[in-house]
Amino acid sequence: MSTRNQYITKMKLQLDELNAAMAKLETKAQAATDDAHDLYKEEMRKLRHQSKLAVAKLDELKTSSEVGWEAMVTEMEKIRDAFAHSFNYFKSQV
Repeated sequence: MSTRNQYITKMKLQLDELNAAMAKLETKAQAATDDAHDLYKEEMRKLRHQSKLAVAKLDELKTSSEVGWEAMVTEMEKIRDAFAHSFNYFKSQV
């Protein structure tokens, strides 16, 4: 398997794990009081948006040319890191 394919597989696994953890956290957040629930609902909306951006960037990465590969990897990692950071922050608040 090429380095490129390994990277794409690794990144997909990381995003899948974050999305699965996010689904569990959403269930926990739904049990919160009404005021907290509204706040959690908004935060979950933001996390879902970041997840969609990450998946879209991964799809773009899969079809990128070798010429743009390094730049795409850098962008992908920034998006993944932002998503993971936001998720971990939200998780610490629930």
